Amino acid sequence: MLRFATPQAARMRSPASAALRAIAGASRHRSTTAGQQEASIKPGGTFSSQASLPRLPIPTLKETATRYLKSLEPLLAPADYARSEKAVAEFVSDSGLGPVLQQRLQQVDREAQYSWLEDIWLKKAYLEWRGPSYINVNWYALVGDNPHFAVLSDVPRGQITEVQLQRAARLITHMLEANEALNAQAIPVDAQKGQPMCMDQFKWQFGTTRIPRMGCDELVHQYPSTARHILLMYRNQAVEVPVYSADGKRASLVQIAGQLAQATRSVDKDIAAAGARPPVANLTAAHRDDWAQARALLEQDAGNRASLASVDAALFGVCLDVDVDARDTADHERAMAVLAHSDAGANRWYDKAMQLVVLSNGRVGVNCEHAPVDALTTGRLLMEAAAKERGVLRDLPPAAGLAPPTPLQWNVTADVAEAVTKARSDARDLAADLRILLGGVSEYGAQWIKTLGVSPDAFFQVALQAAHLRHHGRPVATYESASLRRFLHGRTETIRSCTADAQAFARALDDRDTAEGAKLELFRRAAATHTALTAAAAQGQGVDRHLLGLRAQLRSAAEAERASLFADPAFAQSCAFVLSTSNVTPGDMFRGGFAPVVADGYGINYAMDREDIKFSLSDWRPSAATDAPAFRETIARTLRDLHAAGVQALSKQ
Repeated sequence: MLRFATPQAARMRSPASAALRAIAGASRHRSTTAGQQEASIKPGGTFSSQASLPRLPIPTLKETATRYLKSLEPLLAPADYARSEKAVAEFVSDSGLGPVLQQRLQQVDREAQYSWLEDIWLKKAYLEWRGPSYINVNWYALVGDNPHFAVLSDVPRGQITEVQLQRAARLITHMLEANEALNAQAIPVDAQKGQPMCMDQFKWQFGTTRIPRMGCDELVHQYPSTARHILLMYRNQAVEVPVYSADGKRASLVQIAGQLAQATRSVDKDIAAAGARPPVANLTAAHRDDWAQARALLEQDAGNRASLASVDAALFGVCLDVDVDARDTADHERAMAVLAHSDAGANRWYDKAMQLVVLSNGRVGVNCEHAPVDALTTGRLLMEAAAKERGVLRDLPPAAGLAPPTPLQWNVTADVAEAVTKARSDARDLAADLRILLGGVSEYGAQWIKTLGVSPDAFFQVALQAAHLRHHGRPVATYESASLRRFLHGRTETIRSCTADAQAFARALDDRDTAEGAKLELFRRAAATHTALTAAAAQGQGVDRHLLGLRAQLRSAAEAERASLFADPAFAQSCAFVLSTSNVTPGDMFRGGFAPVVADGYGINYAMDREDIKFSLSDWRPSAATDAPAFRETIARTLRDLHAAGVQALSKQ
């Protein structure tokens, strides 16, 4: 298959793209449901509705072409738009390459067991990406504090704390309960508006690891997930921590806390006696081919193979951070930065699908590899675990014969040691470039927004377009994801949120000659357009996944030259998502974030809670085109201005 080159416009260290990074080097997948919360269908097992789910449809060329051109309207000057119209018309014509690629894609669909998109998406959005997964692909989130565990304000650097061990043990217990429920197929089927949703992603939550391989990585996992241990990261050392006895009995909460304490003492003792073992985990923050080469060297040693097998099979990772000043992480923004990249990539195994991160002051978060699972799927389990953590736990009796923790051994050659040093240096540079900020408004939330007759998600997306035009003076390609889980093995589709209607409102917002009533009408029209796009995307009638599937059918450079739609400069521009956004409502127990997907872009994660709006904002410090601190204020000011205008308009009705 023809490999797709990444345009020079996106620097190598800018984030891995999902979706169309593979085809235009500029987009990124984010797993949200566009603000739509899911109910559950209780009867039957977790996977009882899979057989009834429809397959993801392939839109017609005409449908996708029409939607694609519509998405270009706010981005292009008239002459450029006319050029794109011609390129699209040529592509979809009977003599164009579009029908040929469509036929090939339809053949892929006929041969695919579940979905024509599944393998294309996984490879092109994730596994073929060769830049570091660290920061670029992995997402992070801050989990709500537990009122029963005070966040410590003054912990000496390097000291493990009792609150850290207790919170870790409690959350480990509840995540093990979740895995057991999945193994027993006892988790109810998710549903939206009474329609069951695909539950396949839940099979990839536990015991899943991304393995670096030259050119294209692989995912390893087991379902049911029956491993009896977790991976502990402490002082950048990896430890196998059994949490089940040999006969499969889960350890009690007291035992899990004891296992963690014993593991940390063992690491401390080893470091005091002989120094730290080589920090092999730093390699998971490296360029994927560099890590693949280093792993191949490691695998030549039998002991290393056993250690890697332990890491790969572990149910999930738990990172106990002690080398970060607790006074810094009392600040939520600093805590988010630690969750994103730790101490320049230290004390994480970034290839694990899920890592709980517990700081010495008792604050908790996660860092998750994105390839196997969308964030809201993992977020559901995390929020349920956090909610349980606040309640009373009826502990299990101690499990007999629980094996002790085992620090993993590594035989590191000079070549691997050099790769570790380089990975550490590169990770430090990338972490220094990433800026993460938190923002929001507390004056109102989803409850008030609904009185305007618009969806909260559409409200924020239209407000964001207005804020960007206010601050930067131009429209830009914008990414929001819609869930495709109503289809078998569905992941996401892109909502192209920069619309002509949103820009019409954005231009009118500060226009003194436009009456307030007219502004409100323009706003409602823009919100309705966004809602319609969201609904279409959720029905598998978006733009980006179909175009990805078509481009994946190109077989030669000559065909790539003939594919006029993809050769048109507007295609790359429309996929260069300067605003990459994700809705993770509700945000009271789960506040996430991710890096921008282009060098001169922003990553925006938001939650529309009942009484307030929260968002996180990231950019790359070296970029002269972005200014996250100032843009954060513009977003907040725009949200407040819309509230004031809405209150005034409603008072006159």
